[in-house]
Amino acid sequence: MTPTPSTQAPTGSVKAVTPAADFTHRLTEVAGTVETFLVERLGPTPGAGEIARPPRLMEAMRHAVLGGGKRLRPFLAIETARMLGGSEAAALAAGAGVELVHCYSLVHDDLPAMDDDDMRRGKPTVHKAYDEATAILVGDALQTLAFEIVADPTWQPDARIRADLVLGLARASGLGGMVGGQLLDLTAEGRFGAANMDVDDTLRMQAMKTGAILAFSVEAGAIVGGADEGQRAALLRYGLALGQAFQIADDILDREASPEAMGKATGKDKEAGKATLVDRLGIDGARAECDRLVGVCEDAVSSWGEGARVLRDAARFTVARKT
Repeated sequence: MTPTPSTQAPTGSVKAVTPAADFTHRLTEVAGTVETFLVERLGPTPGAGEIARPPRLMEAMRHAVLGGGKRLRPFLAIETARMLGGSEAAALAAGAGVELVHCYSLVHDDLPAMDDDDMRRGKPTVHKAYDEATAILVGDALQTLAFEIVADPTWQPDARIRADLVLGLARASGLGGMVGGQLLDLTAEGRFGAANMDVDDTLRMQAMKTGAILAFSVEAGAIVGGADEGQRAALLRYGLALGQAFQIADDILDREASPEAMGKATGKDKEAGKATLVDRLGIDGARAECDRLVGVCEDAVSSWGEGARVLRDAARFTVARKT
């Protein structure tokens, strides 16, 4: 029986240091674990049921995935499952699947037909390092690999949990989530005619394009951790607020951070006429909204007390990050 939030204690030990130092250490530690897992999945040797792994495709996939990113999405899955006493191995696999979907979306977003970016995470985007056809295939391969990992019983023997994870990832990344949000983003640029998005339209687009996958990262940890209906509702509220805060913080960074710090071009959103809350609310208003959303996140996980410290710190980190 799953403990209630007020009595649930996290598994593993949390060092008694300042939250910021503890969080940074834990984020780095988990990122290393995720990186190792992804390296193993992106090796040259064909897996079960595979005929061959084309070297150029594998090289380009590794270029897209490895050696960059904070791995925040798998971190959220792992830490949510840990808080609930769930299997960290199963959460790692689920989180890695989400990360691969995220990486595929970046590869396709960078294409000339989308955002037409030359740099990502401080190195050439996949279509620049290779070519457009290879980049399209890399995105396709990363997406299917993500679902293969999530559906693999090696890490999660319970078929019902695997099915729940696959369904959730499909919904978050598909037409009603990330992909649909990308179309709305292009629409807001005027790609398909005149566009006039108000605050609600902008929030909907961002909730789909960015927020859905981030929210599912938390939900994946809840699924693995065996959360009951009330716990899942609280964690979904946390995840949705976190996703919204993440996007607003990203929009602020696009206006204020340097390309060197971000590892990619900045200021392009404004040039392209993208719809952001920075435009609607101003920088100060956007920061105030970030602070409000952090409060929503903290309230959503308050029933877990000290067990939710890492999730509370994750919300603060999301709006305070500089890259």
